[in-house]
Amino acid sequence: MIDQGIERRSAAVTEMPDELRHDVRLLGKLLGQVIAEQGGEDLLADVERLRKAVIAARRGEVSADEITAMVEAWEIERAVQIARAFTCYFHLANLAEEHYRIRTLRERDTEGGVQRESLAQAVHELGADRVAELVESLELHPVLTAHPTEARRRAVVTAIQRISGQLTEYNAPGRGASDRAESRRRLLEEIDLLWRTAHLRPSKLDPLDEVRTAMAAFDETLFRVVPQVYRSLDAALADGTGTRAPLARPFIRYGSWIGGDRDGNPNVTAKVTREAVQIQAEHVLTALENATTRIGRTLTATAQFAPPSPELKGAIAAAEDAHPELVSELATRSPREPHRQWLLFVAARIAATRRRDLDLAYLSPGDLLADLRLAQESLARHAARQAYGELQHLIWQVETFGFHLAELEVRQHSQVHAAALEEIRAGGELSERTEEVLSTIRVIGWIQERFGVRACSRYVVSFTRGADDIAAVHELAEHALGSRAPVLDVVPLFESGQDLANSPDVLSGMLDIPQVRDRLAATGRRMEVMLGYSDSAKELGPAAATLRLYEAQERLTAWAAEHDVRLRMFHGRGGALGRGGGPANRAVLAQAPGSVAGRFKVTEQGEVIFARYGHMAIARRHMEQVANAVLLASSPVVGARTAAAAERFRPLAERVATTSEAAYRALTEAPGFPEWFSLVSPLEELGSLRLGSRPARRGLGAPRSLDDLRAIPWVFAWAQTRVNLPGWYGLGTGLASVGSLEELRAAYQEWPLFNALLDNAEMSLAKTDRSIAEHYLELGGRPDFARQVLEEYDLTRRLVLEVTGHTRLLENRKVLSRAVQLRDPYVDALSHLQLRALRALRTGAPSEHERERLSTLLLLSVNGVAAGLQNTG
Repeated sequence: MIDQGIERRSAAVTEMPDELRHDVRLLGKLLGQVIAEQGGEDLLADVERLRKAVIAARRGEVSADEITAMVEAWEIERAVQIARAFTCYFHLANLAEEHYRIRTLRERDTEGGVQRESLAQAVHELGADRVAELVESLELHPVLTAHPTEARRRAVVTAIQRISGQLTEYNAPGRGASDRAESRRRLLEEIDLLWRTAHLRPSKLDPLDEVRTAMAAFDETLFRVVPQVYRSLDAALADGTGTRAPLARPFIRYGSWIGGDRDGNPNVTAKVTREAVQIQAEHVLTALENATTRIGRTLTATAQFAPPSPELKGAIAAAEDAHPELVSELATRSPREPHRQWLLFVAARIAATRRRDLDLAYLSPGDLLADLRLAQESLARHAARQAYGELQHLIWQVETFGFHLAELEVRQHSQVHAAALEEIRAGGELSERTEEVLSTIRVIGWIQERFGVRACSRYVVSFTRGADDIAAVHELAEHALGSRAPVLDVVPLFESGQDLANSPDVLSGMLDIPQVRDRLAATGRRMEVMLGYSDSAKELGPAAATLRLYEAQERLTAWAAEHDVRLRMFHGRGGALGRGGGPANRAVLAQAPGSVAGRFKVTEQGEVIFARYGHMAIARRHMEQVANAVLLASSPVVGARTAAAAERFRPLAERVATTSEAAYRALTEAPGFPEWFSLVSPLEELGSLRLGSRPARRGLGAPRSLDDLRAIPWVFAWAQTRVNLPGWYGLGTGLASVGSLEELRAAYQEWPLFNALLDNAEMSLAKTDRSIAEHYLELGGRPDFARQVLEEYDLTRRLVLEVTGHTRLLENRKVLSRAVQLRDPYVDALSHLQLRALRALRTGAPSEHERERLSTLLLLSVNGVAAGLQNTG
């Protein structure tokens, strides 16, 4: 099918490695076979006609009008089938690239070599002693969120994972012809099932669906990869890892907003939050029980060669007194294997904890750790490898995940708290919403009683404008539970440009709140503040938002030093470039000097969760890259270099930010712009895609201003139009205002912030297609807006290339460039199908049945474009 024309494509595609070319061809050929079997040779022929046409259009041999006529001539049902074909292709192409990336990572991990951007490289650059010092305070805190940017159904993700397993089997070295034939047959079977699987969700997700989806990443990857990352660090710090007490301490802590984030999502209730924690606990306790049982069963060292310590002997005797039948059974099954007996007893206690059998259950993770360390200390006397190998991995897992897996964080809008307090102070009957606020706080109290304070104490306040917004949460907690109010770390979230500027004053006001002062005293003067990337970028534009966030970090770092506060900044970055996305490690290195200080907390959401944590090798690489960046960014040498560059180029950046923001606002705040945006994009239809449990916008009807629209659909809809406006608009005007190309080039070379800004814009521009975008922009009937957007695109593209010194977009990023150019023609095909549906829905008068079929075509194309472009939400 889609594999046949690969060689005739651009130079970037001819650079495709043989292994990747093989997998793309294989999967494309099998998909073509499935399409022919299920839809007939005529369907495959139509798919091929469109494929060849869009490739020819990129060579200037076919006009857009000819493709439009071809697409318009098909029956809607045929167009739907063709959209499904290209969507399936993208899922398979993404899979092939993932496999190639994994092979590449393994090839680079050569014995004796130091892999770039790894923990070993950080130790090599900074020195083991310096890294050992930094590790004492190192914190990496990813927070999983349910923001709806994963367009794929879970059933589709699962189908792709099965295909992935079969592709691994097919490519395994040393397999005979019959084994390969069977793997090929299984591949075809799974691709056939992917084709037959509905790609659109039949019903909207509820918050607990989102919780369970996130649990798949934990079950399949996170639980197992965390100790591998710690082991990498331990091995880099000194020889002998696995035969000595570890030098690496656990520095990763996971958080979650899934089931706790109720800002604008009425579907997240106190009941949902309670159930979310219980689901998390079930998964982590099951994982700990399975790991402990596995290690216990393999620990067959006899007392002759690994005699138990007196402490372990005493513990086994005490366990036998308390639970004679259980311990007797274990002793019978494992005679003269005391360490095996003990660990299997520990596994039974974990199972009892999961079942809530209080007679045998652990009361806290600390009690479990004490029992595991008892075994470790005993083994260390005679069997060090057994003490510091797999058993150490288990200890690291308990230290990282506890019994709650991830700290559940609650988020709510400051206006909701203000309205609730107004009702309470007025007396009388409380509204349902106010009762829900109080119930949420009571659930936090219950979680802390059941799982400990660490399981749920952070309460994020959206749109924090002043210290009163923080005090309101503490006052509500007293109304909810009086003297039994839960421990709360209330976190201000600063999102708008003005709020970012005012953030130090708000923190100063927080110091006057008694509960805040008490928490500072109890935590060693630790405090957290959250910076919102999505809404700031939507309000200010990408360039101005980047600088305003940087300046806020500088001021907050200075404020923390002045007030002797250990401040951790929580970065609310999205997956898309228009929402703070991009390579996470480079984002860390671009932070203001002193703002990282060994601590980095960031949101991981939507398609980013599965892109980064869907496979062990990729997850490990991602986590090592970020940890490497945190260590380097915390180094005084790196900080001094960044500070010097920031001081030199600050006037230049201010000019870029000011002029780019003016250009951005001139477009987005113009009368009629929100209505125009709704016409030129599938914004109105995105709600039907059922991406998540949260509404796409605040209020009903078409957005009257950008304030009515959430940042996620704003970015997602622009990606569908092939414009990607939130990732670059205004930057060209900003760069043009500087007047010195040499100074811009110097800033790009020397200042990580400016480098990341331009590189991210370049990536966004590369995923923009001007010729396709023109057709979308025409739908709005405002040629002035369309002209404004396209002129800014031309200016931005030209100046970004001039400043970076590249002759084409992504010239220095071969892997990404290859991926974009490979996909572009096929994304074009889906865009033409989507345009057909949009034109009919916007300008025609379809019947109810026609509208339903057109909507199906539109949403399938949205799904496919998201798969083709990636990081769109």
